[in-house]
Amino acid sequence: MNSSWWRRRVANPLLILLKQGLSPEKLALTIALGITLGVTPVLGSTGLLCTLAALAFRLNLPAIQLVNWLVYPLQLALLVPLLQAGARLFGKESAGFSLSVILQLIRTDALRAIGLLWTATLHALLVWLAAGLVATGLLYLALVPILKRVRTESARPGEVAA
Repeated sequence: MNSSWWRRRVANPLLILLKQGLSPEKLALTIALGITLGVTPVLGSTGLLCTLAALAFRLNLPAIQLVNWLVYPLQLALLVPLLQAGARLFGKESAGFSLSVILQLIRTDALRAIGLLWTATLHALLVWLAAGLVATGLLYLALVPILKRVRTESARPGEVAA
């Protein structure tokens, strides 16, 4: 990934939010929840989940959606491992979950695929929820001091960081 793209599309918008008065704590919570909710094993649900979290916790909606959008590749990468972990945790056969098996099942009989994946997805959601609670807390605790330091360092001379 090009560093100028990263700076222009990710780093600078987050820095602007800090300068506009979004506290490091709120921005850390926004990023942590955006990452955690953005990797839920239910495709198509992340936008709604992030919107609800932003409204519930009074977070910056564009910022949480930006984070959600950025972690989309991670969501896809974690989908099959979460399905497999859920199957193992609940003592179910993993049904040979792989991306190719799931895609073939969807192509041949979408309704049957939904039925077969329903329980697997529920188990994956429980794994995601347990891991997500821990991950959100750890991300928040790691991000707050970093964002406080970034805000202080980015303050202009003579300007006091809030």
